Amino acid sequence: MSFSPAVNSQEETERDKSLLFAFKGEKLLVNEVDDRYQVPLLKETNEITPGKGKKHYIGNLAEKPCFAVELDDGFRIKDKFHLVGLRELFGLLDDQSFRAALTGIQIVSWDRMHKFCGKCGAVTNYSQTDRAKVCNQCGSVYYPRISPAVIVAIRRGDKLLLLRNKQFKRDFYSVLAGFVEPGESLEECLVREVKEEAGIEVKNIQYFGSQPWPFPNSLMVGFTADYAGGDLQVDGVEISDAGWFTPENFPNLPGPISIARKLIDAFVEEQKVRK
Repeated sequence: MSFSPAVNSQEETERDKSLLFAFKGEKLLVNEVDDRYQVPLLKETNEITPGKGKKHYIGNLAEKPCFAVELDDGFRIKDKFHLVGLRELFGLLDDQSFRAALTGIQIVSWDRMHKFCGKCGAVTNYSQTDRAKVCNQCGSVYYPRISPAVIVAIRRGDKLLLLRNKQFKRDFYSVLAGFVEPGESLEECLVREVKEEAGIEVKNIQYFGSQPWPFPNSLMVGFTADYAGGDLQVDGVEISDAGWFTPENFPNLPGPISIARKLIDAFVEEQKVRK
């Protein structure tokens, strides 16, 4: 089973097998089946009239058309349905349904944020050809926005740099990350962020992987790098603490949903091989 994202619109012609990804904030409407959660079929939600806007076609999951919609403010849960935060659903939804949910929440967020033109204030309309909203008054076009960010695991021998960000809601440490500024390459952003937030320099920058991160609209681009010099010194603005840790003395870490954890786990495996 795989999820295939798609942009072109599709009519709700196969309601018996179409899936509905219905969101209220960062929570997804799900059914509970055998201690796991499932995304409901579109036909199962007819009685509760969940949507307050357009149902967006987002792709196919095992040949089932997938639609995303935002729930009404006055929506009330009924019967077998639950509203569960996306982060909590990791491991409780199958991986491909979770991937489709990550796509869906970005689309409904984009729709919500662009009901009016940012240039002239007029009401926007859906494009007939693209995933876009168009202002018929001034002609401005608004596509779903993706904000690129870099995230990097910095190694120093058998130690990994881990930092505590002041914005973290929970008490954990992670690898360094930051958003790309206009005019920067990914590598330039990485070098700048490392210097600004940790006060050090890096070398041997290598691509690791990427992950869409829809909280609300990021694309995390992961790298590994080696320490090249400088004294560790946090900026005190975004970062409250940082240190070099071996796997044996890691502090609390981010959950497995994130590419941050994948970078950390890859470092741990690398150390096992070396030993």
